[in-house]
Amino acid sequence: MVMFDGREEAEILRLAMATVPRLGPCRPEACYLLKDGRFQLAAVTDPNADGGHARRDMARADEQFTVLGGEDGPVRFREDDWGWAVALRCASGLIGYLVVSAERPPSDDQRFLVYALAQPTGAALYNADSRRRDREYAWQTLRVKEEREATNERLTALVAELEQQRTVHEVLARTSVAEDGEDGIARAVFQLTGLPACVEDRFGNLLAWAGPGAPACGKPEPLRREQLLQEAMRALSPVRDKDRLVGLARHHGEILGTIALIDPATEAGEAEEFTLEHACTALALELAHRRNLADVELRLRRELVNDLITGTDDSATYTRAEAVGHDLHGMHHVAVVQWQDTPADERFMRAVSRAAQALGMRSLLARRSETAVLIVQGEPHGAALYEAVAGELDSRRGAVGIGGPCEVTDGLPRSFDQATRALSVRRRSQPPYGATDFDQLGLYRILARGDDGREVEQFVREWLGHLLDYDVAHGTDLVPTLTQYFDCGGNYDKTARALAIHRSTLRYRLQRIHEVSGRRLNDVESRLNLQVATRIWKVSGSATL
Repeated sequence: MVMFDGREEAEILRLAMATVPRLGPCRPEACYLLKDGRFQLAAVTDPNADGGHARRDMARADEQFTVLGGEDGPVRFREDDWGWAVALRCASGLIGYLVVSAERPPSDDQRFLVYALAQPTGAALYNADSRRRDREYAWQTLRVKEEREATNERLTALVAELEQQRTVHEVLARTSVAEDGEDGIARAVFQLTGLPACVEDRFGNLLAWAGPGAPACGKPEPLRREQLLQEAMRALSPVRDKDRLVGLARHHGEILGTIALIDPATEAGEAEEFTLEHACTALALELAHRRNLADVELRLRRELVNDLITGTDDSATYTRAEAVGHDLHGMHHVAVVQWQDTPADERFMRAVSRAAQALGMRSLLARRSETAVLIVQGEPHGAALYEAVAGELDSRRGAVGIGGPCEVTDGLPRSFDQATRALSVRRRSQPPYGATDFDQLGLYRILARGDDGREVEQFVREWLGHLLDYDVAHGTDLVPTLTQYFDCGGNYDKTARALAIHRSTLRYRLQRIHEVSGRRLNDVESRLNLQVATRIWKVSGSATL
């Protein structure tokens, strides 16, 4: 029978309803199927089919079928035609009703034919529903299988990823325990990724390299470096910079350094990025720990230097010095360093430290006011220190003062005072930049003797007092002119050029100096005393006299 050749539900119902008119005077009206406990309209008569009858809706069809209780029976239409509901059954029970109508009740034989049609129709509908359920089950089974396979693949990938991450943790943890620092971290990254690794500080200075190839020479351009760091900060993950994948080592929001994978073929994936990020965390901890140690050592050095130059009776001074790696035994000098237009900030102190280290100086360094103070073991070599600091700062507008030697720590305050005075002399000299050793000051050294301070002041007042008072009263520069005249060895041309005045103006000023002071410059004794007085005034400053 054609109903059992694998047709779907709609096709079976169409065939059944098309067959009804061939069995007698009955007309097919509709077919209702029982789904989810309710009778739902599944098919209606085609108005263009044989007989030309349009479907006539049953009044309260669900209620009428319920009254039938699963048996065949009469149903009512809105018109007065005879209507009958033929039950569609299968092995499991009622599955629906085939509704037919006629102008008058058909005979029992004619009704039997309709019943005979209902039996295979119900069986065919049951078979179609079974096939549908089988297909759905097969599809669900296939979907479950595919989902299980996909889940297994994800689990396998996750296990592999977790294993890789565990390896990364273990390798970097061993590096941390071994205290290999940046070199160990770079080697670990190279071992884990197979890509060359480059560790740099915040400014792009190379700290460590691991892997084939030579490290790139030179620092990156500062603006480009800063743009890269800001881009990485915004991305919160490694960023690509040409052939490098760069990650940030950050501690409390501050960038301490970077690690880069050299990856010109863009081979790095999620595993390499994870390794890089974890290595950046290890590097941040390493650099932060090192900075903390440096800060502690710097504080200890600063406190020790301050105690030494102000005078301390602490019996543990030598032990404190040993704790920061310095031997206070033997000859020491105090050196002070100051640079014009350069504050004594961390950059300046690092420059002084690097300069001292480059010269092989064993020293204690601390900041005091606007100067860097070094307690130097052995000969300080002031001129070399000045040149080295000038090279570090790329500026020669600075000065270095060197104090006298001392064998014991009790002499360091005196050496510091001498170094400060030597620095002051250099600042007031021509040129004001360079290094000055207190032991080479000659005449200026009398200013370092505190007991003679009043006598020195009286001497200057005796020889320059009238000129100083005249300058204050008339706004002139007689004392500076006389000082420059002596500094230039009494040469008119050099003095005039140094003061940026004409020779005749200089000659006039020297005449006024003679008239105001009553001293003659061609008198040997007067000339000597005036020159000494101007040198002292130059060192001491007019405000103190």
